[in-house]
Amino acid sequence: MTTDSNHQLPVFENQLNRQFDVAKPDQVYVCDITYIWTQEGWLYLAIVIDLFSRKVVGWSMSSRMKATLVCDALRMAIWLRRPPPGLIVHSDRGSQMPAKHTAIY
Repeated sequence: MTTDSNHQLPVFENQLNRQFDVAKPDQVYVCDITYIWTQEGWLYLAIVIDLFSRKVVGWSMSSRMKATLVCDALRMAIWLRRPPPGLIVHSDRGSQMPAKHTAIY
């Protein structure tokens, strides 16, 4: 599977611009989806990573690749970490992503 960038959904400007070195935790999160083959079929896994520590701070799994998959992972990260205002969340431009490219929360 590849990223579906061919959609009419809004796309935010790329605020991160490949600047992957972050000075403090909970300033920039990145998220993506992968898929895993299981005996019961495909399992989709969305993860949210804090760019400072490079650790997973939120995740979600589902048998369906829908926007709620990523939203649940982001919700987990925000609930667990309680980032300050101004958090940058960066993703690819797939149609499941709540913020296509970069959003500031």
